[in-house]
Amino acid sequence: MSDEEWERFLRESVAGAPGAPVEPSARAREVGRRLRERPGQPEGWRSYSPGRPRRRTGWYAAGLAAVALLAVALFPQQFVGWFGDEGGQDGTPLAAESQNPRQAPGAEPSLRPTLAEPFRGSPAARWADGTAGIAVPEARATGWMDTAQVEQALQKSRAFMAAAGLDSHVLRGERPTKAIALLNPHQKDVQEYLRSALSSTAPTSDTDPLRLFSRFRPERARLVGDVVKTRGRLTYREGKRGAVEVTADVTFVYPVTPAAGDAGQDAEVIRTIVRRKVVMSWDDPAEVITEPGTMSLVSYALDMTNGGCSGPTGFFEPPFGTAEKQSADTARQVDPYDRSKPIDTSDRTTAAGNGCATATRS
Repeated sequence: MSDEEWERFLRESVAGAPGAPVEPSARAREVGRRLRERPGQPEGWRSYSPGRPRRRTGWYAAGLAAVALLAVALFPQQFVGWFGDEGGQDGTPLAAESQNPRQAPGAEPSLRPTLAEPFRGSPAARWADGTAGIAVPEARATGWMDTAQVEQALQKSRAFMAAAGLDSHVLRGERPTKAIALLNPHQKDVQEYLRSALSSTAPTSDTDPLRLFSRFRPERARLVGDVVKTRGRLTYREGKRGAVEVTADVTFVYPVTPAAGDAGQDAEVIRTIVRRKVVMSWDDPAEVITEPGTMSLVSYALDMTNGGCSGPTGFFEPPFGTAEKQSADTARQVDPYDRSKPIDTSDRTTAAGNGCATATRS
């Protein structure tokens, strides 16, 4: 920017655009007078050195702030995450998550969820619906795959997350057929887990189907409406033996109500919030025994709120009718909407035997 352009920018940003029907303030007139008395490059542009006065360096900062605000106003989608990716309370949908959030979502009004508005009072009200909330990055040739193959691997990875966490049949406790079809049938440990998890009536922590699949007892809980809010994204890199390793980090918000409950306006609605991180390896068939269109699981972890604190049952257990009876563990509080921190895989069992921390909001 030339000296003349910079001078004109300062005049217009402080005193208003030329011809605008606004009376300049005394401060603006003073700035204009100083600029006329000292033409050329404004003070504050130069870097500070010892012995040089630091007066009026704020004018440069003000100019940069004006430029930044103008850029955000013109291209808001490019600045998601600069000031906290969940900023804003105007109810507009959030842009897709394109990087790790730097902080938790901002506070929402304390409003009770209802059958008509199951996400009100929650950051999830501004999240996308279903698979639309799982962002997919641009594909590029990686490992043994060319660009088109990487794109296909990314789409299938998102399809797996949807089949495991969004399929209406799976949510009602039925067999996750579509998700299983995407798993390498030659990965023995995973196949053994599936056999045990989906057939046992008394699952253990190692054979709990909730480790991969979202399920509710149809006789106890039902979804409110047909929308599950999601927020998250896929990333990928070259893995072992040239494989394309895809990581999915996604939070699902399930609004549920008692299956046999009152359908009136005062019906109880609870949001079960589940964050999953699944690492999938799309292996080179020349290096690993696999089947076309399937992947191997590298790892999987979850964190949940309002899904039950007792031993594993194979289903989420929303605490209907006990909201007022929940004991508050002030020493161990978590925000289930905070995606800026990694999933806590540590043992959360307290001395009282409660395996859950206290959620700061739901």
